[in-house]
Amino acid sequence: MMEFFASHGNELLIKTWEHLYISLAAILLGIIVAVPLGIFLSRVPKFADRFISLIGVLQTIPSLAILAFFIPILGVGKIPAIAALFFYSLLPILRNTYIGVRDVDNGVVEAGKGMGMNNWQSIMKMELPLSLPVIMAGIRLSTVYLIGWATLAAFIGGGGLGDFIFDGLNLYQPSLILAGTIPATILALIADRSLAILENKLTPEGLKDSYKTV
Repeated sequence: MMEFFASHGNELLIKTWEHLYISLAAILLGIIVAVPLGIFLSRVPKFADRFISLIGVLQTIPSLAILAFFIPILGVGKIPAIAALFFYSLLPILRNTYIGVRDVDNGVVEAGKGMGMNNWQSIMKMELPLSLPVIMAGIRLSTVYLIGWATLAAFIGGGGLGDFIFDGLNLYQPSLILAGTIPATILALIADRSLAILENKLTPEGLKDSYKTV
């Protein structure tokens, strides 16, 4: 392993960057789409349960099948890999946003309305801050999963650490498999801990005792 890292250090750095790029692009797209959608669904709970259940059913489709589905539409490379990972990022963020906003104390929301807040102000100044720990838990979960699943991008020429893993499987070289697996695991652990620290900083002081970061 040490010989491998010494001789392939530059390639490993490039593959690690590609892996991180694919994962972060997908999770950022997931946040941009799922958080506003989750807030909207909290306003229509009768429709929300059916919609979230539908997303859950769609995510039972095997990841390789999703990757294959996007190839005729987006071709091969990083773009279809990001699109497929984005698809898998949605459910945890969407569900946690919906649950977090829905479970904000109605008394607090009504108090805000009594102070003259409109719907947008209530969301931005009260509901989102109070539901942030639950939303962040969904983002952390999606991020860790996506960093692991991003290894599958190698199947469609998306690059990343999966290239080492699949080359190792094809050539029967354990060092290549470990060269892809170990950095991906480290990235997932770093991302999880970094988001936990961010979650703690963003959580209102009064809620930190209720939502302790693991």
